[in-house]
Amino acid sequence: MTKAMANPQEADLLVLGATVICMDDEDTILSDGGIAVRDGTIAAIGPSATIREEWRSKERIDAAGSVAAPGLVDTHMHVGQTMMRGALQTLARTKQLRVPFWREYYVPFEAMLSPEDMYLSGQLAFSSMLLSGTTTFFEAGGVHPDHMAQAAVDTGIRGQVSRNTMDVGSRIPESMRTSTDVAVKENIELVERWPRGSRVSAAMSLRQIITSTPELVVQIVGAAAEREVKVHTHLVEGTYEIDWCLEQHGKRPVDYLVDLGVFTPTLHAAHSVLADAEDVARYARHQVSACHCAFGNYSIGHAPALHMWRAGVPIGLGTDGVNSHGTLDLFRVALATRIGQQAVYGTPVHNRMAVGAQEPLRMATRGGARAMGLDREIGSLEVGKRADIILLGTDGPDAAGYASDDAFFFQGASGRDVHTVVVDGAVVVKDREILTVDVAEVRAKAKERQRVLVQRLEA
Repeated sequence: MTKAMANPQEADLLVLGATVICMDDEDTILSDGGIAVRDGTIAAIGPSATIREEWRSKERIDAAGSVAAPGLVDTHMHVGQTMMRGALQTLARTKQLRVPFWREYYVPFEAMLSPEDMYLSGQLAFSSMLLSGTTTFFEAGGVHPDHMAQAAVDTGIRGQVSRNTMDVGSRIPESMRTSTDVAVKENIELVERWPRGSRVSAAMSLRQIITSTPELVVQIVGAAAEREVKVHTHLVEGTYEIDWCLEQHGKRPVDYLVDLGVFTPTLHAAHSVLADAEDVARYARHQVSACHCAFGNYSIGHAPALHMWRAGVPIGLGTDGVNSHGTLDLFRVALATRIGQQAVYGTPVHNRMAVGAQEPLRMATRGGARAMGLDREIGSLEVGKRADIILLGTDGPDAAGYASDDAFFFQGASGRDVHTVVVDGAVVVKDREILTVDVAEVRAKAKERQRVLVQRLEA
C-alpha cells in the first residue's frame, strides 16, 4: 500500500471518470479525469486513478460518460425583464411596436416591478441559467437589487447585481430616474451591503450615456474605482447613441468617455456593437471590458467581438436576458457567436475557418471571468479556483457519433446536455433537476404574475 493510499486527504466532493476540459492556458484535457473539491475550491485535478488514490470523500459523482467543464459566465443580462419573455412578440401580433424597445417597453416594464416581482424574476432566471450550465451572471442594473441578490443567494448561483441608474432622459418613468447625488449614494450603499468577495456581490451601474449626465458618469466610475468594483453600462449599442453623443458633445461615445477620464478597467461595456477599429484599440489599451450579446447584436451591426477577443480586450458573452431570443442558454449564444463572427470576418474573404472551434466557449468562460474581474477565481478548472463545474452527458442526440468528447463540447453541446452543476463546491443541479428551488412552483407563480404585468404594459 502506498503512502498516499494509507493517508488519503479529505475532500468534500470528488468528481471521477469524466473527460475534463480545463480551459486553462495549456488547453488541458483529461480523458479519464478526476477533480477533488474542498472548502468550495478545486483542491486537485488529475487522472481519476490518482484522485481516487490520494483523496477520499463521502460525496462522489460518477461522471463516466460525461464532460466536465468550467461553468459558463453570462456577462450581460437583465433579471428584471425575465417575465417579459415573449411579451413583445405577442404584442406585435395586434399593434405596431414603438422604438427604441428599451425606452418604450423594457424600462417601463421594470418600473412596474415590486420587490417580490424581482425576487420571483431572479428565481426564474437563475434556475434556468443553472439548468443550462451558467454558473455566474453579471446583471446590467435593475430595480430592487437586494431582492435580486437574495434570489441569487437562495438559488445557489454566483453573480454580481447592480442598481438601475439614470439622472436624465426623455420618456423615462419618474420612478426610474433620480438625482445625481441619490444615484451615487444608492450605488455606494449597495456595494457596501453586498461586498466584493462573496458568491453574490454588487457592482455599480450606468444605464447608458444618454440617460446619464457627465457628472453622474464621472462620480459613479470614481466611486466604483475606489471600491474596486466594476461599472456595468451599455455602450455603442445603437446609431441613436452615437448621433446623440455627436450632437451633445461633438464626439463619438468612446472619445467622450476617454475625455471624461472614465474609459478605464473599471468600465464594463455591454454590446459594444458599433465600435470601430480605433475604438477597439482603445478598449484593448485601456482594458475596458465588453460583452458580445450574439442574439441581438447582429441586428444592430457587424459586432467586432472576434477582433476584440484577439486584440486582448476582456470580452465575454451575454444572453441580454430573455428578451433577445427567449433563452438564457449561453451555449446557444456561443453558437450564434461562431456563426455571426464567421459571417463578419470569414465569409467576405472566403475563410471558412475564421473562428476557432474553441474561441466562443473560451469567451463564455475565461473571457467572461476576465471581463468581470474574477479571472483569479473562476473561468477555468484549476487548483485554487472556485469549484464551479458543469457536467454534460454524451448520450444526447447531438452527441451521437462524435470522434471525441471535446469535439462534441466545443461544437455540438447545448444547455439541454447539462445534467449536474456545482457552484462554489455545492451541487445545485443533479440529474437535470435543480435542488435549491421548487422550479414548478416558481414557474407557475411567474406565469400568473406575467399575465398581470403584460396587461399593464399593453394599456
